[in-house]
Amino acid sequence: MTQSPDGASAQADATMTGPDDSLAGDDLASARRVLDTEAEALAALGKSLGPSFLTALDIMAATEGRVIISGMGKSGHIGRKIAATLASTGTPAFFVHPGEASHGDLGMITASDSLFMLSNSGETTELADLVAYAARFSIPLVGVTSVAGSALANAADAALILPNAPEACPMGLAPTTSTTLMLALGDALSVALLERRQFSPADFHALHPGGKLGRRLLKVSDIMHDGKELPMVAPETDMSEVLITMTNKRFGCAGIADANGQFLGIITDGDLRRHMSPELLATTAVEIMTENPTTIGPNALASEALAIMNEKTITNLFVVEGGRALGILHVHDCLRAGVA
Repeated sequence: MTQSPDGASAQADATMTGPDDSLAGDDLASARRVLDTEAEALAALGKSLGPSFLTALDIMAATEGRVIISGMGKSGHIGRKIAATLASTGTPAFFVHPGEASHGDLGMITASDSLFMLSNSGETTELADLVAYAARFSIPLVGVTSVAGSALANAADAALILPNAPEACPMGLAPTTSTTLMLALGDALSVALLERRQFSPADFHALHPGGKLGRRLLKVSDIMHDGKELPMVAPETDMSEVLITMTNKRFGCAGIADANGQFLGIITDGDLRRHMSPELLATTAVEIMTENPTTIGPNALASEALAIMNEKTITNLFVVEGGRALGILHVHDCLRAGVA
């Protein structure tokens, strides 16, 4: 059975300008409405921060034990993420499920801890035992809720009230805007604590040794060669011996240090080519070396060392501190460690 040309044309038109295009437009409009709603709420949250936020920050900073996060349902999911963010940025924290807390997990919480509880309504029944436990043992309580007069807000030492903003769900039922605000508030507290504690990249690396982030935070001292691997010679060393050192140590260079260990310069393959003559082997290291070469400190990031080597078009960097050569780093060391 063949289709008439008119039918084929109508089918093609439906494919090009049919209901799918209209649906796509509606879908994008819906998605953008959600993002606009939540963005407006986040802006309102930022403007609302004040003394209660600072009190919450003081409580968490003064916590000698751990910050215990708790929440039910979607608030609980957000709480788990906040606990992970706090812990990874220098504030020891973990999540306790409120239902499990009432069946023995209250024993995880000590008088040296603080509590951080999330409930959009502020009336979540499952949190009642945690609130009572905090009051009984004088455990500081930070509450996050949308209702200023709620049970959680009234019980909290610091009540962080979310701004009055509609859920992005068109029915106003699914936690969307409210959970976004909770998550952002957790990030704000975590970063403020991080900055107050002057949490450094080195501290961050200690808590993130694995993955791409860990590789980005590797220090030069973590991957440099030191000790007997260093290609070092004295200033008066004959060039014949310098060549042997450069060959044996396999870095294609040699560092020169005086009797006191002070780093004076470097001899590279390029220096050899520039001084190539029949008299080369009759000279000494100090006559051939390049003074004041590019060096790097042991506490610099390996990524910084790689950037320097790429910029200078060199393959080695001596690691120097206090005028003494502590190690040497080859570009391949950075690449093998996954630094890029």
